Amino acid sequence: MTRGDDAGAADTRTIFHIAFARDWEEAKRNGSYRMSTRGLTLDDVGFIHGGFAHQVANVGAAFYADVDEPLVVLVIDRDRLDVPVVFENLEGGDELFPHIYGPLPVGAVTEVRTFAVEE
Repeated sequence: MTRGDDAGAADTRTIFHIAFARDWEEAKRNGSYRMSTRGLTLDDVGFIHGGFAHQVANVGAAFYADVDEPLVVLVIDRDRLDVPVVFENLEGGDELFPHIYGPLPVGAVTEVRTFAVEE
């Protein structure tokens, strides 16, 4: 496992998260987003998976290629979070990903973009 306080990326203040549009709509009603990744909640995993701009397409292709329902990318301002963000790779690789260790308040999401997996 590789961990770090700074991912070494040019912009570590902006985090991206691929979400099902229906989960985002529910979060807006509830005030916070609690999905970690496809089919798993924050409670299941312990954190919300995130990525940097250059990682979004690869994550989408790896985990969402077979999805037929609408997806969005949440653009998150790390400065608006009141929970820890840890840059780590739990799979043993060198590439670090931002993991959000707590619920994502809807107010930390600055933009919601339509997302489609590139083939």
